[in-house]
Amino acid sequence: MSSLKAILALSDGTCFEGESFGAEGEAIGEIVFNTSLTGYQEIITDPSYAKQIVTLTYPHIGNTGVNYDDVESEKIWCSGLVIRDLPNKDSNWRRNDSLRNFLFSNNIVGIFGIDTRKLTKLIRTKGSQSAAVLTGRDASKKRTIELAKSFVGLKGLDLAKEVTTENQYRWSESEWRSKAIPKKFKVAALDFGVKKNILRILNDLGCEVTVFPAKSSSKEILKIKPNGIFLSNGPGDPEPCIYAIETIKELALAGLPTFGICLGHQLMSLAFGAKTRKMKFGHHGANHPVQDLMSKKVAISSQNHGFTVEEDSLPDELEITHRSLFDGSVQGIKHKTLPSFGFQGHPEASPGPHDLRHLFREFIKNMEESSA
Repeated sequence: MSSLKAILALSDGTCFEGESFGAEGEAIGEIVFNTSLTGYQEIITDPSYAKQIVTLTYPHIGNTGVNYDDVESEKIWCSGLVIRDLPNKDSNWRRNDSLRNFLFSNNIVGIFGIDTRKLTKLIRTKGSQSAAVLTGRDASKKRTIELAKSFVGLKGLDLAKEVTTENQYRWSESEWRSKAIPKKFKVAALDFGVKKNILRILNDLGCEVTVFPAKSSSKEILKIKPNGIFLSNGPGDPEPCIYAIETIKELALAGLPTFGICLGHQLMSLAFGAKTRKMKFGHHGANHPVQDLMSKKVAISSQNHGFTVEEDSLPDELEITHRSLFDGSVQGIKHKTLPSFGFQGHPEASPGPHDLRHLFREFIKNMEESSA
């Protein structure tokens, strides 16, 4: 299949020329790279990638096509996709569609045939920056650079309110080839961009999960009489999400067992008085070593975040439980007297790794002890 010309431009003026796949048009957002070898369809359907152009460092992307069972949401959330090689054929017994068609049906622009290794080194050296992809015969470097410079960046952007569900709903789907156990606990999940696999895992662990919009009040949430509160992943800057910070503080201080992942972990930290900051290029990949500071064990984790909790800002009532072995940043926190804890990475990661799945069981244990 022939492809149109495509140009990727960074806001510093750097340009890459390649070929387009997916929809024709333009994409703007923050450029990031992800080092995962597998799971490209889970990555691009993760709402945490809203307003980002994702570069996949693994050279061959699309080999197994796309199946509709493993998506993390109902649509592609990244603004654009950048890859090295796009196969002419894909094959897998669970395949429903090709990556090319999946992008096209979601109106997402993709570019392939560029030096993703060079691009990744640029991002690591200079940090994440605004970028744009422009496709079509008339695409020019000048216009693409202008588009890249038009994006203001993620700092100060509240994107949780843009990706959250509009209405409250119950979740009942299990993980692929697994069976849920009888329901023992009611869990209220605040949706800041929740991934489906988080909800699948909670369901399979015996939780009756009700998903709430990001701006739900504590009063609305407490109506279902939950045994625990789950705070989901999500995109953007956590600090503008004042509505969520206030709600989390009210729920956690009421003594309800609370578990936050990714953005949820950051929002919980803010609710207890900590601060967050924008990282140089963030953590995006499935090979990140994290150390449990109590057991000293090291786990390999999946990561996807561009903001982090500032260690120096942590109040006395919070303690660090996990730390990144890449850069020493805070990866986990827990409250010293309340059953509240958070983890920066993704223990629910699909297709993996699964080293930190036990954190979900810690949440279950907290609810068991609280209900005793």
